[in-house]
Amino acid sequence: MYIRRDVFQAIADPQRRAIIDLLAHQQLTLNGVAEKFDISRPAISKHIKILTECGLIVIRQQGRERYCEARLDGLNEVAGWVGQYQQLWADRFHTLDNYLTDLQSKKKKHGKKK
Repeated sequence: MYIRRDVFQAIADPQRRAIIDLLAHQQLTLNGVAEKFDISRPAISKHIKILTECGLIVIRQQGRERYCEARLDGLNEVAGWVGQYQQLWADRFHTLDNYLTDLQSKKKKHGKKK
C-alpha cells in the first residue's frame, strides 16, 4: 500500500526540517547526513524516504555513493498556504493597533477634563 505524502507532512517533524536545512546548504551522502544527527541510520533513512516521496529531496547516484540534494521548490506550496494567512493577521494587528490608539487617545482626553 502506497501512502501519498505531502510537503506539510514532511515539515511536520523537526528532524526532517533539520535535514532540509542541512541539505539546503550542501549536498551530502546518506552517511554524511546520518553523521550530523544523533539518531540511528535507519531513522535517517526513513526521514530521507519521506522527504524524497514529498519531492523535497532527490537522491542521485555518483559512483558508489548516493548523494542527497534539496529541492526547495516544493516548499512553495507551504509558502503559498502561509501567505494567505499573513494578510489576515496583518489586518488583525492593524485593527488592534487602531483600537489601542483610539483607546489611548480617549484616556488622554478623559484625563484632561479632570
